[in-house]
Amino acid sequence: MLRGLPPSCGPVRLVGIDGHAGSGKSTLAGRLAKALGGAPVLHLDDLADHDALFDWAGRVLDQVIAPFSRGEPARHRIYDWEHRVFDRARTLPPAPVVLVEGVGAGRRALRPHLAHLLWTDLPREEAWARGRRRDGPRLADFWDGWERAENRHFAADPSRPHCDHLVRPCPEGYLVLSGPRGADDDTPLVHRE
Repeated sequence: MLRGLPPSCGPVRLVGIDGHAGSGKSTLAGRLAKALGGAPVLHLDDLADHDALFDWAGRVLDQVIAPFSRGEPARHRIYDWEHRVFDRARTLPPAPVVLVEGVGAGRRALRPHLAHLLWTDLPREEAWARGRRRDGPRLADFWDGWERAENRHFAADPSRPHCDHLVRPCPEGYLVLSGPRGADDDTPLVHRE
């Protein structure tokens, strides 16, 4: 189904994967990328930084959306969260499907460029508890600030009401449901070819 969508950014079908921190966006992106034969994944954590947790839309538009819209590879800088500096770069090819995962992937500035938006549908408190367990007590102070910032972001620019599908992690994999903007069908996200 994702491969069959019309291109949304030059020749690329950008698929956003949004949800609360700790909700399983990166895991879902990895599984979808594999099912799509190695689709590139843009991790929005690579474009955010300590001083601008959610002020990265301009970077995505300039470094990713603009080149893709011309059919060119995107080259974006990567933030090193430990050393607090953008120290590397990554090139993403204008593949048929490129996954964009991270909190805010479905934000207002990016939605016009997305072919499809998925929301990892895990309640905020459960997602945050998972994220805190994953990152351990060393990052407790970061998480305290993150939760406040994420609440402010989604209050001002909610993504869930604009998603095409809700994706709920479950023991057997994922339950995929039609989202507020989505089609009323149960078509698999990825068909095997």
